[in-house]
Amino acid sequence: MDFRTALKHGIAQLRAAHVSSDTLAAELLLLHATQRGRTFLYSHPEAELTAEEALTYQNFLDRRISGVPVQHLTGKQEFWGLSFEVTPDVLIPRPETEHLIEVALDRLALRELRAGRPNKNGGAGLLIADIGTGSGCIAIALARELPQAQFVASDVSPSALEVARRNAAKLSVSRRIQFVESNLFDALFSLGYHYALPPEGPSSRFRIPQEATLFDLVISNPPYIGRCEAPSLTREVRDHEPALALYGGEEGYEFYAGLIAQSAPQLKPGGLLVLELGHDSLPAVQPLIDAPLWTNVSVTNDLAGIPRVFAAERASVVDEAHRA
Repeated sequence: MDFRTALKHGIAQLRAAHVSSDTLAAELLLLHATQRGRTFLYSHPEAELTAEEALTYQNFLDRRISGVPVQHLTGKQEFWGLSFEVTPDVLIPRPETEHLIEVALDRLALRELRAGRPNKNGGAGLLIADIGTGSGCIAIALARELPQAQFVASDVSPSALEVARRNAAKLSVSRRIQFVESNLFDALFSLGYHYALPPEGPSSRFRIPQEATLFDLVISNPPYIGRCEAPSLTREVRDHEPALALYGGEEGYEFYAGLIAQSAPQLKPGGLLVLELGHDSLPAVQPLIDAPLWTNVSVTNDLAGIPRVFAAERASVVDEAHRA
């Protein structure tokens, strides 16, 4: 079987099984089965698959038809122009989560402009927390954009953290991200000293003491699907992605209350909180932002017009009742 025939065969099988994005899925699985690039596929359509490659490809097609996501078969997903390892232990990065990165970078730049300071394009002096890091895609994407910033990335799942660590190593940002097993901020309250390599190189080490571990930015894509919605999810999501990263409670918005409440004392005055929203979670989340504690609140829609990113700034002056 040549590549052209194999691709047509795969598309036909997936389409007959009503698998979404059948053409793209067939192409990705064929490339992965043969360890070839897209350029080879379309410049050498007459090239023959080996018997082993054809068998592997058919196995991938069968598993995709059974509901296994393409990303779990290939072991990777692109996010922010970077290739991330994904496994069943982590949520598959979605394109809409890229809005989270955009808003965080824009709000950091706006904060400097409002304060009359030059924009810290490299992120010098910034300390950023990614809560519920999963594959590490958010922290790693920001680390690539802010090459002088330091990060703490937490997750309650040790298996997810292992995936995130491998992604950080592969994408050359390990030295600036400390991965911590933690439920929300629980373990971050007692970090002690945060060790990292300085941007200048490995010749010396510096540390951020406990009293300085207030963050400039807390960012999170939290679990926001309601368990009541589980029957309506696609089987790819319901049966193959980690429930811990999917469900935020029975209704889906319950997770936000603890996340927002714990973020406030962990942020510097003027620090930013940037959260991804579920498709219908804004009405439940907006009242959680207590006016005396937060200011400069914004909501950003995704390309489908759905409120996707909620951002707020920690008030610089808070009355004593809220400080306590």
